[in-house]
Amino acid sequence: MAKEKDKKQPDEKQTIITETSFQFFKNYINNPSPVGFESSGQTMWLNYLQPYINTHFVDPYGTAVGIINPDAPFKVVIEAHADEISWFVNYINDQGLIYLKRNGGVDHQVAPAKRVLIHGKKGLVKAVFGWPAIHTRLSNNDAKEPQPKVENLWLDCGARNKKEVEDLGIHVGAVVTYEEGFDELANNYYIGRAFDNRIGGFMIAEVARLLKENNKQLPYGLYIVNAVQEEIGLRGAEMIARRIKPNVAIITDVTHDTQTPMINKMIEGDVACGKGPSLAYGPAVHNKLLNFVMDVAEKNNIAIQNRAVSRSTGTDTDSFAYANDGCPSVLISIPLRYMHTTVEMLHKDDIENTIRLMYDTLLALTPETNLSYL
Repeated sequence: MAKEKDKKQPDEKQTIITETSFQFFKNYINNPSPVGFESSGQTMWLNYLQPYINTHFVDPYGTAVGIINPDAPFKVVIEAHADEISWFVNYINDQGLIYLKRNGGVDHQVAPAKRVLIHGKKGLVKAVFGWPAIHTRLSNNDAKEPQPKVENLWLDCGARNKKEVEDLGIHVGAVVTYEEGFDELANNYYIGRAFDNRIGGFMIAEVARLLKENNKQLPYGLYIVNAVQEEIGLRGAEMIARRIKPNVAIITDVTHDTQTPMINKMIEGDVACGKGPSLAYGPAVHNKLLNFVMDVAEKNNIAIQNRAVSRSTGTDTDSFAYANDGCPSVLISIPLRYMHTTVEMLHKDDIENTIRLMYDTLLALTPETNLSYL
């Protein structure tokens, strides 16, 4: 029998991510969830979340919402977005090569030689981004090597003509996602595609799990929101904010780690993986709610990093803040390297500390918390 002093209490600083939740995390990151086609990821997320909530619903475009205390008049949202950047099939030529359009802010410069999955009518089809061999690029008479652009990138699925492409179930409008998935590096770093922002969906689900497992009773209704279509203009958040009409919104997303080369700290600020969640100052961020979260971080010894944004946060915070009659909103971001690539990188400590900060903030917040402007 363990000695009494060796037993860890539920709220003690301890490892948050369990073996079960870590397995869900990996599966969730590896599951494709492209903009406008998030259904399989949302199903996976809701299946994990359901033991920790009272009820749930999914809106017409796929935003998934789990609710604790659904009858409470005061409503608090914790939110992330579920969609990942991807491509659309746009044109198939007579030789069976496939040309694309962006679906969200996908980076064309990282595409050459990547493996992809085409989500066709008959199921997944493997393909690659073709690119001329270096020998041929250097042997031409052009002054410069060709650079990847959307219009000169193509997919090769092994078909020899357009009919063979179509026979595989590939069609104009089929969505294309990268094949790369989750992996672990040294010193508690993780890599994967679409940490932006399925890491947020994982973290808000973990907050719900901790509330349930620690038997915490909240004096308000908590809406755990996994929104769709953020990558094309915050569309899912825009719709769901009008539907829920929350009193408070706590948004989580990723932000840039600015410690690597070719990032200007004078513009992007000074944020590093492993040093805690980042809190943003900006017009859409409610000052009193921001100060409230900062006080929670200080009281619970959670390291935070600060940064400033300009006209907008560029996240779902903007949709919640300006919805309805205005909703006090705050943005808690997790530092991320190599955003919108297939090797997005973040640190385990930041994941756990972001979860802790949201969890502790929810425990401290009440309907009587003074968030009035003056």
